[in-house]
Amino acid sequence: MIVWFTGQPGSGKTTLAKALNPEYLVDGDDLRLLDNPGYDELGRRRNIDRAQAIAAYCWNRGGLVAVSLVSPYRDQREDFKARFPVVEIYLHTSEIRGKENYFVDDYQPPLTNHIAINTGGMSVDEAIRIIHRTLAAAPPRP
Repeated sequence: MIVWFTGQPGSGKTTLAKALNPEYLVDGDDLRLLDNPGYDELGRRRNIDRAQAIAAYCWNRGGLVAVSLVSPYRDQREDFKARFPVVEIYLHTSEIRGKENYFVDDYQPPLTNHIAINTGGMSVDEAIRIIHRTLAAAPPRP
């Protein structure tokens, strides 16, 4: 199973992905250490493509894969969900967390086939319980 955390910076993606304790963690900040393709649309799309390729490779090896990436473009997320067993988790909050300067203006929240979690005022343990319930209800690996 691939758990794809999406949302604006500061919404809790990396925190929850790590707390999920997956066999594999693909984090956007780590990917950008390899080669920063830029923060324009083309650069972001290249970074998402890279994350998806790594996540698919890890999933093929077995085990739980968590991806934490802003991934602002709905079409890329939907295409990936159509090809792989992905649980998309959209994180959002209205709390000020100091990362608002990094928000992506053209972020497209998911519309269907996702779990939305407002992380404002919620503990990590509470959010992880919601995620575990979702994963327990997911179909087994094909």
